[in-house]
Amino acid sequence: MEKTETLEAFYKEKFNQKTEELSADQLQFHILSHEDCLAGATMHYRRRDFYKVSLMKGRNLLHYGDKSLEVDGTALVFFNPDIPYTFEMAGENNTGHYFIFREAYFNDYYKGNIRDLPIFTNGSKPVYILNKSQEKTVEKIFKKMHREMASAYQFKHDVVRNYIAELVHFAMKIKPSEKLYQQIDAKVRITNVFNELLERQFPIASAAERFKLRSASDFATQLGVHVNYLNRAVKSTTGKTTTAHISERLTSEAIALLKHSHWNISEISYSLGFEDPTYFNHFFRKHTNQSPSSFRG
Repeated sequence: MEKTETLEAFYKEKFNQKTEELSADQLQFHILSHEDCLAGATMHYRRRDFYKVSLMKGRNLLHYGDKSLEVDGTALVFFNPDIPYTFEMAGENNTGHYFIFREAYFNDYYKGNIRDLPIFTNGSKPVYILNKSQEKTVEKIFKKMHREMASAYQFKHDVVRNYIAELVHFAMKIKPSEKLYQQIDAKVRITNVFNELLERQFPIASAAERFKLRSASDFATQLGVHVNYLNRAVKSTTGKTTTAHISERLTSEAIALLKHSHWNISEISYSLGFEDPTYFNHFFRKHTNQSPSSFRG
């Protein structure tokens, strides 16, 4: 399971910056190159909170919602946080860049709603295959973003927002890729996306948040498939039921919250989607042979 951290933690670890020293914009945008990642500069984040734009070079398998796409060459890819996704690097010489940003980072500046842009609406086609000329144009924009972020210019984030808009409008003039990757097993694909959708609900950052997708039916509805198909696919691929995966992830999050948070058991119970602490106590005891209070000590 991939460790998830906040942008605050990222800046503290990588740049030794204190939270109070960070601007609001720094907590809403970040950019990395593939080479940065190879050098160890990872940026793990809660995907449900961020839009993501990637420039991918090489061969990649992208699982996005209920589709799988083979990206072979250079592509500009737009990820909507409402739609679960995973991707696999299938080539040996993959390179590229990506940046993430919160919805407010774009909306507050442009006085509009990014969700109204066709490229980010649910059901949109996220992959835009680039020819050599288009690749050169997009690569130049990403490099400008890197340089701007490395500068001390007071209004650099305003410039970066302009670059985001430039990329969006550049892509909307290009026909998106329709090339489905047919060789990937459909059951494997839906299981991968289910796991991503399950994982993106964590970590729970405050007692006011709630774990919303609690049952196999909830996940099936979100993924647009019949619950029986989801259950068969997950069991066939992993050997465990959908409910078992959900319960195991709930249990591990409950353990983390009991160990590392100061929330009371009622708050933990509520954040994990239990309407009554009694039900949470029963669930936790069933899966750990301990009550929440005795586990916390």
